[in-house]
Amino acid sequence: MNVAMMTSGGLAPCLSSSISQLAKYWVEALKAGEISGLTLRMYKDGYKGVLIGDSFVVPEADWAGMEALNFIGGSPIGNSRVKLTNAKDCEKRGFVKEGETPLEVAAQRLIKDEVHVLHTIGGDDTNTQAAELSKYILEQHGGKVVVVGMPKTVDNDVYPIKQTFGADTAAKQGALFFENIVSETTANPRMLILHECMGRDSGYLTSKTAYYYHEALSKMKFASPLFPSSRASRDVHAIWIPELKLDLVAEGARLKKIMDEFGCVNVFFGEGTGVEEIVRDMEANGEEVPRDAFGHVTLAKINPGQYFAKHLAEAVGAEKTLVQKSGYFGRSAAANEFDRELIGACAKVGVQSAIAGVSGCMGEDEDKEGTPIRAIEFERVKGGKPFDISQEWFQQMLKYTGQL
Repeated sequence: MNVAMMTSGGLAPCLSSSISQLAKYWVEALKAGEISGLTLRMYKDGYKGVLIGDSFVVPEADWAGMEALNFIGGSPIGNSRVKLTNAKDCEKRGFVKEGETPLEVAAQRLIKDEVHVLHTIGGDDTNTQAAELSKYILEQHGGKVVVVGMPKTVDNDVYPIKQTFGADTAAKQGALFFENIVSETTANPRMLILHECMGRDSGYLTSKTAYYYHEALSKMKFASPLFPSSRASRDVHAIWIPELKLDLVAEGARLKKIMDEFGCVNVFFGEGTGVEEIVRDMEANGEEVPRDAFGHVTLAKINPGQYFAKHLAEAVGAEKTLVQKSGYFGRSAAANEFDRELIGACAKVGVQSAIAGVSGCMGEDEDKEGTPIRAIEFERVKGGKPFDISQEWFQQMLKYTGQL
């Protein structure tokens, strides 16, 4: 069995662990006699590596050492954002020649490398492209390559997957990040801190980060109440996410009272919050809205944090405003125990699925009774799943902040 792996898209705390655990279960399958032979090929830099043929085969002597990847962050084989169905972009970046079809180039590379199974480790865009590649190979080349995806994204916004790899780790790392950043509230009177979390369409990461931070803060010891820096001043004062309607005027009035009482305000907001309004403003002013190869608005370039900083600082009477982003800190961490267990369970079933010749994206299928881990049909996998704001823990957080 010739097995290939690639990681793609942005980082998440699961890429290295996914490679490690997939390798582990493939080796176990070999030892159990479920397959007669095994090679493990790694394509570098995601679909770019597949298109240009940049890969290496891991020697058998190094298989055992791949266990170390289970506890390392980032991707050991590199990432990139490539849309196989965007021929012009692939040609512009030099991944294919003029007139070539990226899907055909990718398929031919896999066939040439005699790959039987390709593991795509990435988010909704990666797995959407995996679906296109799997369908193309099935229709044009008789399904010679089985494609089994592993769903990573800190946003946790993929249908119909209950929990994507890396999201829990990123939330806990974001909470750790803010445990230090919150001390900046003591650096200046009337300090406004905007903690920006990743999440284009989903408020999961922002909400869970706020929850984990609040939980950690509740366990800390504080000195005499005479000291102005207290648990209350350091806590979460607002959670803004795409799923909640944001009335900036009303929130400004509410948060000004907190500023007057504690001399600081801490807002956790998702990067996708208010994007539609910002884009409308830019387009109305004739400004070009930056987008990536997938057509997504480039959030880093339109800068929602600065937009909120400008409008909220005046409303609350802030003397100083900080916009702090925990995204890169959180997404580059190694997977925690929760995510390692989830990845392992999906890797185990994923290897069995591949041996059986069944393509799909691994995950807990919310549309099936009992949410079983299975190879979910690629055509059912898509991004943009909103965060369920009706969950009890989140409703309690909104009551605590005063938003309910």
